[in-house]
Amino acid sequence: MKKILLPLLLLLILLFFWLDLDRFLTLDALKANHAGLVSYYEHHKTAAAVVFIAIYVLQTALSLPGAAILSLAAGAIFGVMLGTIYANIAATSGATLAFLVSRHLLHNVVQKRFGARLEAMNTELEQRGFGYLLFLRLVPVFPFFLINLAAGLTRLKLRTFFFATLVGIIPGSLVFCNAGASLASIESPEQVLSPRVLASFALLGSFALIPAVYGKWKGKRP
Repeated sequence: MKKILLPLLLLLILLFFWLDLDRFLTLDALKANHAGLVSYYEHHKTAAAVVFIAIYVLQTALSLPGAAILSLAAGAIFGVMLGTIYANIAATSGATLAFLVSRHLLHNVVQKRFGARLEAMNTELEQRGFGYLLFLRLVPVFPFFLINLAAGLTRLKLRTFFFATLVGIIPGSLVFCNAGASLASIESPEQVLSPRVLASFALLGSFALIPAVYGKWKGKRP
């Protein structure tokens, strides 16, 4: 299975860049096609939602660029609430697939080679992984795709990864979908994450770490 999966994934990624598909995942492309996309959604609501989620899942699972544009598109096409739901479902599903691929392809190799060095981290993640991952999802310190792949190399449980991702990306999805609903006023995806928004995410992230820090402190008490 590994002999087939890795070449297939590499082929899909190469095709994405060879066909220059990332030209469709830009803010200019979204604005140019916005009216047509909304019109299609109004006449084919279910199909539009299914196609959007499928594209977003594939983009996230393959760790391709364009997540911010897709989140903006969700708000621009489906509205804030439905857009947030669809973006959250798609991003969580795609992240989980990336996590599983990383675990299936590389987990055993990494654990065999660095298992002794990673033991303390693995133990900590097994006990308090939800809080740590929730913090990383709320505070965009590291790239989304990198967290997906790195988590798969640890002993973090799949259900912990899934639910921490599902909950942790809700604020970010809501912010981007809300911005997408006012697409005309957006000049770049980076504009969405203002210092004030980032500070709010950091505050939420600090709350997410409280149970993990408390548990660690309690475990050290005599």
